[in-house]
Amino acid sequence: MPAQILPQVGAELFSIPWGHHKYIIDKCSSDPDKALFYVRQTLENGWSRAVLLNWLDSNLYERQGKAITNFKATLPDTNSDLAQEITKDPYNFAFAGITGKYNERKLKDALLTNITQFLVELGTGFAYVGKEYRLQIGETENFIDLLFYNLRLRCYVAIEVKIDKFDSRDIGQLGTYVTAVNHLLRDEQKDNPTIGLLICKSKDSTLAQYALESSSQPLGISEYELQKLYPAQLEGTMPTVEEFESNLKKLVTSDESPAAKGGTATRI
Repeated sequence: MPAQILPQVGAELFSIPWGHHKYIIDKCSSDPDKALFYVRQTLENGWSRAVLLNWLDSNLYERQGKAITNFKATLPDTNSDLAQEITKDPYNFAFAGITGKYNERKLKDALLTNITQFLVELGTGFAYVGKEYRLQIGETENFIDLLFYNLRLRCYVAIEVKIDKFDSRDIGQLGTYVTAVNHLLRDEQKDNPTIGLLICKSKDSTLAQYALESSSQPLGISEYELQKLYPAQLEGTMPTVEEFESNLKKLVTSDESPAAKGGTATRI
């Protein structure tokens, strides 16, 4: 009897170590598509178990390719899907270590201080070109927040970082930068059209989609997250300041009661 030929999916499953499978089963047992995503990403990128666990914990499956973009309308079909795949929403900037007040310069400095982690979060194939990259457009100096080159897409990627909610006016600025990079830096014989990515603190998805439809340049809009002070599952279980003060007043009142003065212990 001829040996059965395993389907491609089966071959993929048997191509990664059992230790990786244990992590994937633990995190994705109820979602086969999610599990297969991590299997394929592990094979494609050669992830160690530590790297795989990091991506599992940061919910890569739920974030990858989720930016709002106009790539389908502005890029050739051969590039639009891959361009969408390299985006994330939200981006995880926990590695920046910012927990207090900050401005855009502090955030960008923190991202570049941790450039290795930043490149890992951006994804496979990103190469750093420059920060506040100068473009002379006519008689005006302009500066792109962050400029990268993606080796998989073979194109420049201009990134603007905003610490506020998305404003549709940002699209005009980013679109201008993308056009300028195409004119001033892009080699039409080697490079595909430049892509722009706006990463902001928050966005109205409908407004973002309308703004992108108004642009002829390939642009995407994503949010970012800084590290949380406590796990999401604890949200709602920690007392508010008002609740804490109320409980404290009750405790003080109880301590001042005749029973408390008589030495009776108070249970909290």
